[in-house]
Amino acid sequence: MPLISWGVFIFAGGGIDAMEKLTIGEVENVVLLPWGLRIPARIDTGAATSSLDARELKIKDGIAEFKLPPQCGDILVRVPVLGWKEIRSSEAHERRPVVELDVCLGPRRMHIRVNLNDRSRVKYPLILGRNVLKENFVVDCNRLNCLEPSCPEVSPK
Repeated sequence: MPLISWGVFIFAGGGIDAMEKLTIGEVENVVLLPWGLRIPARIDTGAATSSLDARELKIKDGIAEFKLPPQCGDILVRVPVLGWKEIRSSEAHERRPVVELDVCLGPRRMHIRVNLNDRSRVKYPLILGRNVLKENFVVDCNRLNCLEPSCPEVSPK
């Protein structure tokens, strides 16, 4: 359960000590690895799980094939489906495929799970939810772009 103080969300729980958690803002640039694609991510403490914009999504023989949106290079991606997630939104109930990706946020390279969904009607191609945030970050809702991706395999902007 988050502790709220002056617009800063601090996630309690196991893993990294609060002093080792990095402060991020409500929007951060992340890099999708191994493609090296820099994309904006909305940091959403209200979302339980993370979600990636997947266009022209097809699932065949346990493999998800989709295009990243034009702002992310319009690249065709193929990754194994780990499972399915029932998502409740204000508009509907959906069943979405879940995959694993490597991302770089600030100095942290993370192996994360995301559900795939066509997000063409919303501003940000990636939502980072509590499944990624709770162990690693403190969210300051009054800030944007606090950390530039700086993992060793990421070339400087």
